[in-house]
Amino acid sequence: MNTISMITVTTGLLVQSGPGGVPDSFKETFNFLQGNGVYEEGMMHFLKELKSTIWTHYDAFIADAQALCAIFMLIFFAIKSYEMISGDKRLEIMPLLRPFGLSMVILWWPVFTRVVAFPAEIVENRTSALFEGSQQDINALRLQRAKLMTEVADALFKVQAETEVAAREADSWYEHAWESVKSSVKEGFSQVWNPVVEMRNRLQIGLQLLATSLLETLAVWILRISVYVIFTVQIIFSTILIILGPFSVAISILPAFRDSFSTWIARFISVNLYSGIGFLVMYVASLFQHYALEAEISRYTELLGSAGPDIEKLGWFASNGVLSFGMVIITFIIGALTMFTVPSISTWIVSTSGVSSAASAMGSGAGTMGSMASKAIGG
Repeated sequence: MNTISMITVTTGLLVQSGPGGVPDSFKETFNFLQGNGVYEEGMMHFLKELKSTIWTHYDAFIADAQALCAIFMLIFFAIKSYEMISGDKRLEIMPLLRPFGLSMVILWWPVFTRVVAFPAEIVENRTSALFEGSQQDINALRLQRAKLMTEVADALFKVQAETEVAAREADSWYEHAWESVKSSVKEGFSQVWNPVVEMRNRLQIGLQLLATSLLETLAVWILRISVYVIFTVQIIFSTILIILGPFSVAISILPAFRDSFSTWIARFISVNLYSGIGFLVMYVASLFQHYALEAEISRYTELLGSAGPDIEKLGWFASNGVLSFGMVIITFIIGALTMFTVPSISTWIVSTSGVSSAASAMGSGAGTMGSMASKAIGG
């Protein structure tokens, strides 16, 4: 009931503003109900700051990795010395310099990680600029669409009230009893009765508005959750790779684990590309959202009409059960589904299997926990 009251207040504010632009009071109410944008600015800023904060804990195991590096260097030189003493291999200078290079990587670990992540940061900055530029138009269209939806709901209120009064006037008792009454009395009765009928129908349309708001809010939050999950997974994976990465560098000194360092670099680059690819996917999804919003705005405008509401089309539209054409809701769901392809797209650019398998394992684990929670709630 509180939600219906909020919708009614929003409609009243809209009617007071007239046919012009979206008033500030309506913007504040709409942003309070559904957030300031398709993706909330506060949450996106929090994820960005969280990534910067967690990356400062790179030195948690630096000292341990340096100790292991020294031990593995001694083992490596002992193996090489034995091979040369036994005559199996000749003296080679460059392989002996490799452990020193890997030791320097551990000593300059924060600089090294920043250098490796720099290309991914360039991609992220450019794709985020594209995304943020498109979001201004998307948010403006969302407000304009919401304004038209409330105008259509208000038109339905009045049309239903007028049609019900007309039906009562068409009643036989109403015709005969009202013949002797002056027109001024009839007008006074209509002025009293129309608001009563309109308030009753306002509750019916309010329920349709509530159902529409719930569907759109659900679709928006599915999209937001998918975006937040991808960015959170990137933060977790990159943090683990940064903190535990020195061990991969140290163990790669041994010939048996020679490829561990190159594998770590591939995975680290792949994970850091998540944000850049994610912003690019969100930008492409915003193009679909832009088209859907413009299409629905044109349809709502046609329902209202320049000379007044189209009663026939309004009747058909009201019979749908919800005051939405569904195009925007579908684009939100499509955007959410495409966001989960970011890890796979990242592995296309930098080939690595560990990250994608870890992401799939996390997804399957989340699905298992969700099913267990559903069974627990059902029980």
